[in-house]
Amino acid sequence: MVQSSFFKLTLVIFFLSFNTVILAQNSDEKAIAIANNIVEAMGGQDNYNNTRFIQWDFGKRKLYWNKWTGDVRVESPKDSLTILVNINTLKGKVFHNDRLLEENSAKKWLTKGKNWWINDSYWLVMPWKLQDPGVTLSHLKTEKLDNGNLADVLQLTFNAVGVTPDNKYYVYVDQTDNLIKQWAFFPNFNDEKPRFTMPWDNYQKAGDILLSFNRSDFGPKNVVVKQDFNEKLFTDLVYE
Repeated sequence: MVQSSFFKLTLVIFFLSFNTVILAQNSDEKAIAIANNIVEAMGGQDNYNNTRFIQWDFGKRKLYWNKWTGDVRVESPKDSLTILVNINTLKGKVFHNDRLLEENSAKKWLTKGKNWWINDSYWLVMPWKLQDPGVTLSHLKTEKLDNGNLADVLQLTFNAVGVTPDNKYYVYVDQTDNLIKQWAFFPNFNDEKPRFTMPWDNYQKAGDILLSFNRSDFGPKNVVVKQDFNEKLFTDLVYE
């Protein structure tokens, strides 16, 4: 167990260093500095890396995520589906109407489960992903928020990463506490007007980090962060 934990931490440190090199080539220095301030204000990168398990509701889905292994459980009652998938290997199980699907039938749903996780987790942990590989950050301007505080506006664009790499986002970072308070979504990076602009508010302590949930507008709800959980969540349909 000690060797395994050391190996995981070594990989984390390696990838963080690798990410910094990529960002130094593509993102502007001011935007990187602001992104680092966001991470610190939310609890620090080490605390996020050490967070093992996150559970939340998004729309009509419920998700469970073992961050250390990449195991994800997605429950979609309206589709009568429970998907158990490892987002790194795309291996797992799919239950439809409580019946285990055969491997060939399950493949498309395992991919669907990963794509749901990509979307639904982004609505929860986006501030921690500003410096992911393939993300380009740019500082656009300073703008006043509805609360009267000044905010730095960062633009996120993507280079061949994610399910929808043509997307663009603006995030509005409050200069008083270094927290994102608003975000805007553009389906295409050439779009001049966003499809939506929504609050990123109601920050709450979850484990050793801050997360924004149960917002004043649409977003993730009922977030649970913990280190210990039932491992059968990711192997069995019935786990209690």
